[in-house]
Amino acid sequence: MKDKKPKSAAKDFPIVCVGGSAGGLDAYTRLLQNMPADMGVAIVIVNHLRTVATLLHEILPRYTEMPVELITERLDIKPNHVFIIPEKRDLHVLDDEFRLKPISKPRGWPDVITVFLRSITQNWDGKLIAVIVSGYDGDGADALCGIQEVGGITIAQKPDTAGQPDMPKSAIASGCIDFVLSPEDIAQEIVRIAHAREAER
Repeated sequence: MKDKKPKSAAKDFPIVCVGGSAGGLDAYTRLLQNMPADMGVAIVIVNHLRTVATLLHEILPRYTEMPVELITERLDIKPNHVFIIPEKRDLHVLDDEFRLKPISKPRGWPDVITVFLRSITQNWDGKLIAVIVSGYDGDGADALCGIQEVGGITIAQKPDTAGQPDMPKSAIASGCIDFVLSPEDIAQEIVRIAHAREAER
């Protein structure tokens, strides 16, 4: 998996996917407030929005010193940045860039988190950390075992700290969750993982 192309040598930093929907804003802000801006990871927030435009790229800069960017087609993935999925799109990764496609499930509960997690499982050489926070339904749960299979870490928000616990509960029920933590403790765990990776280099 590591020897696909010379370019990937510089693109082996961790991606942290934070998936959520209803009640997610509270979790995102609590996470970001407890993360340093120089951890060397890319934070990708995959939030369910099917019809209304996202405002996260305008709101979240108040809570972090990291640049916050709304993802556009072929945007380069960089560490120490927060990236936001746009509404009505599925998000993929290819050749160290983000790729956007029309949402594949326009009706019913979205599965944008599952789609993105499966894409990074197949197409990213660095460490993977999947975080499922507050939201309805169970998006993301079906991809968590795949994250573990490639050596990634999976984390669910502690349900009693979530505005809407359905999504974290579905993640836990998958049987493929490494940690169940509050947003503040999730931030500390990500910091610990990032520091451990640096120590190994």
